[in-house]
Amino acid sequence: VQLQASGGGLVQAGDSLRLSCAASGGAFSIYSIGWFRQGPGKERGFVAAISYRDRTRYYADSVKGRFTISRDNAKNTVYLQMNSLKPEDTAVYYCAASGYYRGLDEVRKYDYWGQGTQVTVSS
Repeated sequence: VQLQASGGGLVQAGDSLRLSCAASGGAFSIYSIGWFRQGPGKERGFVAAISYRDRTRYYADSVKGRFTISRDNAKNTVYLQMNSLKPEDTAVYYCAASGYYRGLDEVRKYDYWGQGTQVTVSS
């Protein structure tokens, strides 16, 4: 499956953005989708994920209450709605597909990765 992330940009603190992850070339409904991010000089870290099995959503503590992940299987797309953005949210955001439905905060559980989309939040 191929993944295409989009929707990044330059915003001010407190603003919102919606990222999209469009999938093609595979049975989208059997993959859990996760979002990860990598800031300057940092390792790639988990942001959010949604299970293919029951649509259970998982979030990193740092984004709980501000970010919402959702999926539209009819459009083969997963969204990450990001509200109340902070400068520390600045990073390249990646979406990835996994055949697992648990442990979705682990990078090693993901087999397919999209290219990143840059999110920059100014103070």
